[in-house]
Amino acid sequence: MLAESINNLGKTVGAGLATIALVGAGMGAGVVFGALILGTARNPQAKDDLFRLAILGFALTEAIGLLGLMMAFLILFR
Repeated sequence: MLAESINNLGKTVGAGLATIALVGAGMGAGVVFGALILGTARNPQAKDDLFRLAILGFALTEAIGLLGLMMAFLILFR
């Protein structure tokens, strides 16, 4: 009984710690699009190139966040 309770506690804490990656993904998305706005304001002619790079950066940043979320679910439900 006590060992099962401690195991559940460990899973819950581990899953909560794994979701910290979502905070980093949110901050990363803000940095990517903030840089897009600043770059477009400095050089409006390069808007299309900057937008393509920003979408790539956003996709890679969100992939890391989704990996963290997947790890949290694996820890919690396995």
